[in-house]
Amino acid sequence: MDPSPAASLVVRSPRQTVSLLRSRRPQFGRERKRRPGPAAGPKPSEVYGFVGSITVVIATAVYLAWAYTPEPALRSLGITYYPTKYWALAVPSLAMVAVALSLIAYLGSNFVATPPPTSFSTIFDEYTRERPAATPVAVPVDAATAQEEEEEEEEAEMPIEPISDISIHHINNLMFGDR
Repeated sequence: MDPSPAASLVVRSPRQTVSLLRSRRPQFGRERKRRPGPAAGPKPSEVYGFVGSITVVIATAVYLAWAYTPEPALRSLGITYYPTKYWALAVPSLAMVAVALSLIAYLGSNFVATPPPTSFSTIFDEYTRERPAATPVAVPVDAATAQEEEEEEEEAEMPIEPISDISIHHINNLMFGDR
């Protein structure tokens, strides 16, 4: 039995499961060759994320120390070359205004690019796909063959139809009926 309970709770994709089943097949009269495992150590993305998070924390601490420490205390520590305290408020304020204006500009560009509701391009465009015509079904002659064909159809694997749009006539018929 597996010593760790967490190993039994791992969710695997179907491809991983199939590859594990294939690798576990018994090999008669042959020794199994060991494949080298993944390289030990952290991934580069993990390292970059860790270094980035540490950098952000240190930069925030330095910024807050500069913004809230009085100027005489900074001079007594020997720190004489730094930006004025005006920028401690100006930079975050400008950043917030820039984010707000970019959101407004993004929404505005979406409204400009959207066609009006009365436009036919909201119904049909170059990506519209009509549903393929249904294939005619052969009508069986007697009840015995009909039952056999129904059983065969149930057993047969039916493919999924391709993605298509529903026509506006079908939607109107569903919503408003035959008027």
